[in-house]
This record gives sequence, C-alpha cells and structure tokens, in this order.
Amino acid sequence: PGFCLALAGLALGAIAFGAPVALLQKARSVPPIHDISTDTETPPTFVAVLPLRKDAANPADYGGAEIARQQHQAYPDIQPATVALTAPQAYARALQVAQAMGWAIVATAPESGRIEATDTTLWFGFKDDIVIRVSDQGNGSRVDIRSVSRVGRSDIGKNAQRIREFLRRLARG
Repeated sequence: PGFCLALAGLALGAIAFGAPVALLQKARSVPPIHDISTDTETPPTFVAVLPLRKDAANPADYGGAEIARQQHQAYPDIQPATVALTAPQAYARALQVAQAMGWAIVATAPESGRIEATDTTLWFGFKDDIVIRVSDQGNGSRVDIRSVSRVGRSDIGKNAQRIREFLRRLARG
C-alpha cells in the first residue's frame, strides 16, 4: 500500500509540475499579444462589450501595425472567411456557431452585422471578448472575427485557437 501511495504522489507531483512547465513552453512559442483579428487593417470594433471591459487591464482599441505584424508572422492562417451565403444567412450561421461554442452573447446587431460575446476560459476563468462582423461581399458574405483578452500581455495562443475553431465550425455549415 505504501508503494502505491508513493507512486500516486509521484504522478500527482509530475502533473502539478508539468502543467505550468507546458504552459510556459507554449507562452514562449507565441508572440506576446492578446488581440487577434481576421482583419488587421480595419478590425471589428466593440460597442456593447465596452462597459464590461471598463476595469480590464487590456484596452479594447486595436494595437495597430506592430500587433498586426506579429500576428501575421505567428498566425498566417488567421484570415477572413468568405461564405456562399447572403449576409443575413451568414449572420444567422455565425450567431449559431457562437452560441454552440458556449460563448455568452452580449449583443446582437443584425442590421450592422455585428455580434459581441464573452468567453470564459476553463482553467483560470479569464474573460476574453469576441466581436464578429458579417458583411456583403459579391455573391456571398465576408465574416471577420476578433478575440481580445481582458488581462495579460500574452494570451498564450488562446485567441487564435478560438478564432480557428469558430472559422472551422462556420465553414462546416
């Protein structure tokens, strides 16, 4: 019985030590940014979420060219989605995906094609804000998404991961 307890203690210690080390490795592999957008030229802007961010350490305003450069270098695949749906159809689909991802929908503005939401991370309960913008584009629609952490210099890749998952689900139809 003593050997089993020692083995269990060793396993728990390895997990307790390994998780922070893995997190540190991940943090070193991504740029120290916390704002990711499919459109770095004219990123979607927050409106309804702004009061919820009043005490946030990170601003809701986009960081500009240097953030865009770091994002493009680290996440070249983060691009706007073009879907073969009308803007109202694409908007409805984007809202459905956001809800399915478990985000707390803060505001919907179909007339301007904007959806705002908040996602809370599982482990530490950090709140990240998301804004989706749907616009007409030729025979379809363009969907842009931006995800911004309220705290922390680096998001450790979480915002890019969230955007990729949203775009994957959106494309699946």
